[in-house]
Amino acid sequence: MKRGSAVDTQHRSQFALYLSLPILSWAFYDFANTIFSSNINTIFFPFYMDEVLGTNEVMQQVASTFISYANAIASFLLVVFSPLFGVWIDNTGYKKRFIVWFASISIFFTFMMGIFANLQTTTNFSGVSLSLFLVVASFVIAKFFFNSSLVFYDSMMADLGTKEEMPLISGYGVAIGYLGTIFGLLVYLYVGNSDFHRAFIPTAILYLLFSLPLFFINKDTPFPKTQRKSIKFLEGYREIIQTFKDMKQYKAIFTFMIAYFFLNDAIATTIAMMAVYATTIVGFTSGQFIVLYLVSTVSTIIGSLAFGYITKAIGAKRAITLVAFLMIVALAFAVFATAQWMFWIAGSMFGISLGSMWVTSRTYIIELSPDEKRGQFFGLFAFSGKVSSIIGPAVYGTVTLWMKDYGTLASRVALSTLIVMTVIGLFVHLKVHDKNGNSK
Repeated sequence: MKRGSAVDTQHRSQFALYLSLPILSWAFYDFANTIFSSNINTIFFPFYMDEVLGTNEVMQQVASTFISYANAIASFLLVVFSPLFGVWIDNTGYKKRFIVWFASISIFFTFMMGIFANLQTTTNFSGVSLSLFLVVASFVIAKFFFNSSLVFYDSMMADLGTKEEMPLISGYGVAIGYLGTIFGLLVYLYVGNSDFHRAFIPTAILYLLFSLPLFFINKDTPFPKTQRKSIKFLEGYREIIQTFKDMKQYKAIFTFMIAYFFLNDAIATTIAMMAVYATTIVGFTSGQFIVLYLVSTVSTIIGSLAFGYITKAIGAKRAITLVAFLMIVALAFAVFATAQWMFWIAGSMFGISLGSMWVTSRTYIIELSPDEKRGQFFGLFAFSGKVSSIIGPAVYGTVTLWMKDYGTLASRVALSTLIVMTVIGLFVHLKVHDKNGNSK
């Protein structure tokens, strides 16, 4: 749907909105990539690393360091490329085309993680087996292209309806996406409590299957070739640099991106580390964590839908403030959890805040950014988030490495740094003065 044709949808009912084929297939890509995010990034890759490396308390912290640094490397690659992605969107109009390519590469390397994990070899690199090295390398590539596809996916949302419909569309997409988490957890019935690498190939298949509706149904509306600029790799960054120079003109959105840097720091790191933290620090078995993650996902779905309406009622800025407070409380419970019931509370609260942050932040970016620079600002939005996705896991991994001899205390101290980041993000967010005059 062309941006200009969105006017035709302004009077449609919510039922018609949610059953619109372009919106439904768009949401199903969230369903697909969330299966990857939960199964690989949050659950089975960390479980696999802990299974292979975590033979004692010290080595468990080393496994946490490996996981953290692998996530940081993938995020670093996205930092390098995400601003260019936004320029591509604004100059070509292509979104789906890039999603298809990037998702396909991510799916392929997710599949290869399963192949390499079964590789029998005696070759080692600095004490790390070739099999493990290839699995980690494939994870980094798969996660990079997964995250890259989301830059184009998020930007596509603006073409699906009116600005008034954006909170509902955003909440709907996130809620459908986290249904993918629940569906993806069915892989656990096949994997069980060991040999976690067996989850990799089934996850790749599910990722592909539920990406197909967007691949075949949604359409690009590319700009005429006469309106496109010739973009070379390095020249693409000139527009990004110019946007930074125009910071005074777009002060609100740049301030929010600084805030989002710190807020996403906590989110990205928690997603990457929660499985290992719950099992090695709080004492959950892998089966208990799956149940906890299922409950947390249900909370995420409820929070996503609820905050779609809350955002529409009170505005995106105030909604983000509420989510930040919720994150602080959730992280505090996790840091000081000495019993499983405390982590159940933390997991449920963080689940609500996780989905809600996606709903509110995507909506706020659309509110703040001018139409002609929306793709570029979504690229910068990803840039801000992914820089923090380097810093957060890198800090977490460095703390666990430095304090590995202190056992479980290392992970508690590492997690406490995320509370500090969230508080800073909330403080900066409260300084944003948006076009509606909101400063609270």
